[in-house]
Amino acid sequence: MLKLTPAERSALRAEAHGLNPVVMIGEAGLTESVMKEIATSLDAHGLIKVRVFGDDREARVAMYEQICAELDAAPVQHIGKLLVLYRPKKEAVKERSSKAGKGMREVTIVKASASGTKKPSVTKVMLKGNERVTAGGNIKRAKPRQASTKKSALNK
Repeated sequence: MLKLTPAERSALRAEAHGLNPVVMIGEAGLTESVMKEIATSLDAHGLIKVRVFGDDREARVAMYEQICAELDAAPVQHIGKLLVLYRPKKEAVKERSSKAGKGMREVTIVKASASGTKKPSVTKVMLKGNERVTAGGNIKRAKPRQASTKKSALNK
């Protein structure tokens, strides 16, 4: 089990305050699939909340200790039915092509000729993360977020 200093635990509690539970433990308890999901969430996020549906406090404490022992995680906080766990994220090595920047992707656009008798034009273009290609082969930015009708009615 991972050990934290009181200062580290306090900082993690503050950071976890705004988080929502990512794993829910039902009446079946700690099954193998639940443990696997908790491990995956810890790898992805590092700090997670787990909600336990059950009224037995001793069972929740036993689950908390079992999760921390088996997954080498640190217990951060146990409030009611919420368990807060921490394990440092594992650094995943992601392979990216050398010419493509962050959020860039290469797309091939094929446009038919205007007359229909000539060969279609083929172009390779680098798109940013917020761009898309329309059916006609044009590049457009992602649509702006729709405004809420309720909020727009209130602002009038």
